[in-house]
Parts: sequence; C-alpha cells; structure tokens
Amino acid sequence: MKVLGVDPGTAVTGYGIVERNGNGGPGFGHLIECGVIRLPRSGKLEVRLAELYAGIVELIARHRPTHLALEDAFYHKNVRTTLVLGHARGVVLLAAAQRGVAIAEYSPARIKKTVVGAGAAPKAQVAAMVAKLLRLRTTPKPSDAADGVAVALTHIIRS
Repeated sequence: MKVLGVDPGTAVTGYGIVERNGNGGPGFGHLIECGVIRLPRSGKLEVRLAELYAGIVELIARHRPTHLALEDAFYHKNVRTTLVLGHARGVVLLAAAQRGVAIAEYSPARIKKTVVGAGAAPKAQVAAMVAKLLRLRTTPKPSDAADGVAVALTHIIRS
C-alpha cells in the first residue's frame, strides 16, 4: 500500500508519501517523499485552488498511490477560514477521485491520537513521532510536510 497523505491549506498544503512495509521489515513503512505545495497568499482563490489541484494531480501521476488520506475539516472560530479550507479539501478530493485513488479522511484529533497517543499533541511532538515511527534521522520539514506524513501514517496504522 502506498499512501499520499495531505494536510490541506490554501497557502501551504503539506504532503507525504509513505509505503507500508510489506515484508514485515522494521517500522510501519518508509517515507518516499514529503514536502509542501506553496500557493500565492495573494490573488484569487480560484487561481490558488487550480494550482493546488495541479500539484496534487502531479503527485498522483508521479507516485501512483493506492490511497489518499486527507485531514478532515475542523471548525475554526473564523467561519471564512473553515469555508476556504473546505474548498481546498474539495480540490484534493476531486483530484484523487478523478484518478481512481481510494480516499480516507481523518480528523486532526484522530491523526494525533494515532501517531502520538494523545489527540491534543503539539505539532513538534507529532513531527518527532513521525520520525521515530518511520525511523528517520530528522523530523520532516517544514511542519506542514510532517503533518502530511502523519496523515499518511495514520491511514497505514489504521488499515
């Protein structure tokens, strides 16, 4: 199983591609790639969403994941922020669905609980546990990339 984990955003979207160890090797899997898709902070929302879509499509084409795991929407105090995040999630879902990639969604608390053991873990602790579980020498950088890896790892652990 190869999983593309996505922590969506309209300025920065973190991602991680993790492949489950099928041979019973150490750890839960191995990290293939992680990073971020940076979108212009200014400009029209539809342009940023189109760039996000293109970035996700490119990752799917290059890595051919069997699954896409996506951080579920959380409710922010600012309704506009929640709504815009929903747009970004929709673009990611569309890209995966159009390419026949199986989709799973996990709440932020579920991801933290799965990876760290506590649903309110800080970002630094999530990144440290991602590195430990995947036997990495350093934590994935930036933190949005580590979050994307945590989403992928959550799907592997929970599958």
